[in-house]
Amino acid sequence: MTQTQNRVFDEIARLFTNAAGAAQGVRQEVETVIRSQAERLVADLDLVPREEFEVVRAMAALAREENEALKLRIEALEAQLAKKAKAASKARLAEAPEGANDGE
Repeated sequence: MTQTQNRVFDEIARLFTNAAGAAQGVRQEVETVIRSQAERLVADLDLVPREEFEVVRAMAALAREENEALKLRIEALEAQLAKKAKAASKARLAEAPEGANDGE
């Protein structure tokens, strides 16, 4: 009788082992299906990969820095032009004859 019980237990153990293996296979299959569906959904949403996003982000930051530098440079050049125009205007007024400043 002991040997019969051992066989029963061996059969039950084998059955559980096979069931666990089958469950593992089903789990892997479900994971594969879910992963492929998620990838398809992401592709349909037209999302960009993180690496591409970071590259574009860095490019935008660089462009902002360059724009700020150019803005400061333009402001400095405009200030120089205004200063030269004011100096030229004063020089013309100083050179003009006495009655020419009345607008007649």
